[in-house]
Amino acid sequence: MYAQALEIIYKDNYLIAINKPHGLLVHASPIAADADTFAVQLLRDQIGQWVFPVHRLDRKTSGVLLFALDGDTNSLMQKQFMEQQVKKTYHALVRGYTPDEGSIDYPLTNDKGNTQQAITHFKTLKRVELPVPFGKFETSRYSLVEIKPLTGRMHQIRKHFAHIFHPIIGDRPYGCNKQNRFFLQKWNHHEMLLHAVSLEMKHPIEGNAIFIEGGYQEPFIRIMKELQLGTS
Repeated sequence: MYAQALEIIYKDNYLIAINKPHGLLVHASPIAADADTFAVQLLRDQIGQWVFPVHRLDRKTSGVLLFALDGDTNSLMQKQFMEQQVKKTYHALVRGYTPDEGSIDYPLTNDKGNTQQAITHFKTLKRVELPVPFGKFETSRYSLVEIKPLTGRMHQIRKHFAHIFHPIIGDRPYGCNKQNRFFLQKWNHHEMLLHAVSLEMKHPIEGNAIFIEGGYQEPFIRIMKELQLGTS
């Protein structure tokens, strides 16, 4: 499935980051038994060195994925993520017109049944209304949003935008099945349009500020063009 080399967007003696493609698992998981290819193994083989994923991205989410190159750095980076010291920015294409900006403060229940505080900040970057009928409406409306999750709960962004009735295009099971089917029929598109744009943090060893950015992947670029939203 991934014949091409992973796109490395940052590397030093302690850390390495890739621009993860849509559909690639970070590592083996019992909830995705169908997969036999993982970012950890691909990157390890590509650079000839063991790597440690310091955070996670959903299989369906593309974008900036950070690894440590040794166990000590991994521990330090995981501590930064747990203490919310890493600034994460995502872009998503969602159904409807979102407010100019807002915060979603809505607790989520994890896979162990525990309810956890979850906060997501967002602002709308662009909106588009297409002369494409959808359901009972004569047009179709979409928003490109910039998202900054304060907490890091499982599927937080996906669940939060479904909660405010602006589900992410291509999301399953939290998205809108009718919209997903529409994008498949209209543009032969099925990927979830959620992209991890950047990470901003303090280097765990050297102490300097780091900003790591990853451009949109091809499926996101193609739909941006189809919806006349540009590619940046």
